[in-house]
Amino acid sequence: MGCLQSKTSHVQSPEEESVQAEEKPDLGNGGQTENDLQVPAFKEYGLPELRKATNGFSPDCIVSESGEKAPNVVYRGKLESSRLVAVKRFSKQSWPDAQQFVAEAAGLGKVRHRRLVNLIGCCAEGDERLLVAEYMPNDTLSKHLFHWDKQPLPWEMRLRVAYYIAQALDHCHAENRKIYHDLNAYRVLFDEDGDPRLSSFGLMKNSRDGKSYSTNLAYTPPEFLRTGRIIPESVIYSYGTVLLDLLSGKHIPPSHALDLIRGKNILMLMDSSLEGQYSTEDATKLVDLASRCLQSEARDRPNTTFLLAAVTPLQKQCEVSSHVLMGLQKTTAVLPTLLSPLGKACARMDLTAVHDILLKTGYKDEEGAENELSFQEWTQQVQEMLNTKKFGDIAFRDKDFKTAIDCYSKLVALMSAPSATVFARRGLSYLMMGQPELALRDAMQAQVFMSEWPTAFYLQALALSKLGMETDAQDMLSDGAAFEAKRQNNWRG
Repeated sequence: MGCLQSKTSHVQSPEEESVQAEEKPDLGNGGQTENDLQVPAFKEYGLPELRKATNGFSPDCIVSESGEKAPNVVYRGKLESSRLVAVKRFSKQSWPDAQQFVAEAAGLGKVRHRRLVNLIGCCAEGDERLLVAEYMPNDTLSKHLFHWDKQPLPWEMRLRVAYYIAQALDHCHAENRKIYHDLNAYRVLFDEDGDPRLSSFGLMKNSRDGKSYSTNLAYTPPEFLRTGRIIPESVIYSYGTVLLDLLSGKHIPPSHALDLIRGKNILMLMDSSLEGQYSTEDATKLVDLASRCLQSEARDRPNTTFLLAAVTPLQKQCEVSSHVLMGLQKTTAVLPTLLSPLGKACARMDLTAVHDILLKTGYKDEEGAENELSFQEWTQQVQEMLNTKKFGDIAFRDKDFKTAIDCYSKLVALMSAPSATVFARRGLSYLMMGQPELALRDAMQAQVFMSEWPTAFYLQALALSKLGMETDAQDMLSDGAAFEAKRQNNWRG
């Protein structure tokens, strides 16, 4: 604008073709598949937490391109977990019914995709109506097309934007979220890898009255002007206006663009800042697709399956990462200077070394943990708990990680106050079994029970690295090192 995922099953016919098209190019995303998607579970946030995250909704945190003049302001926020988020603040009268707002947001929170800026939470307290989404650090398509500083958006990147947004729309269509409100260049944002994503905010109405378009009426679908209603075909029209933006590098009214197309003045339409650095054949195909999308009659426009089929063959530099195409500098990871052996092992993703260290450390980081495990409940369950822990520890020692997961899972269910070490051991076992998303969840649970335990932060860093979330991983390593230093200072004192 990440930690549980919502896996979406692929929809077969009639969307089967779009799924196949989606799987063809691997455009610099590290081979990420749908099953690799990792975002936090949707939750309701408390207003104090979001107020703190945004420094009291400070104007300095506003990231909406129109600033405080935007109808619904978006803030950059930092949660207590150090995760950066985007917080959209609706006007106080937009959603009078708090329950209706939460229900709508929770439904959208289930729609997850690697081409979407995923919604991870909401808040409806008092007059406040807030949405929380992943934070995208590399600005909007509007900024890169219309207000660029060093270089115009390269042609290959423009084609990639068209493809990724078609993927996002096709997925929303398959999830029966066929209405996207006010699709435009401001709704397309770039993540830390430079990959374009479609904002999930557009899946939610600006207000309960159904207002769907805040842009100039010249760019609004004809049927919306006639009836005030938006239909699935309206989204295709808006996609066509985004294609015009990509082609021209300007915000051209569709009527003017169509006049140029009909007059075969395609060169007049193209962005002069590209200086001819594009394929005329591919540009012609994109112009033709835009023309189809901008048909005045909704029934004459293509569907999302057609969009994907049209833009997939245009992807020519699939092996080049988006941040390279855009000339973005990815921040080089700088390891904290003070890392324990466990921290260093997690930083280099050495699972064997992590296992050895956790095995040697045992439960000694938890004061009284052994007694708590043995004597917390004088019931007939105590012996079962002890045996389950014993079998889990033996399996963990012997690197039988599947059995260790089963035993520790049973132990967590039996214990009234689960052990942070148990979560850490089960988390590493999940990593050994190739399940980093579950490992991350367990490492976060370990932090819940021991909020300043470096091991919990180091294991989160390891899981995040496995998931390709290097920026977050570095934050966790830094936090772990900070608590490591605090612990050592306490010992010296």
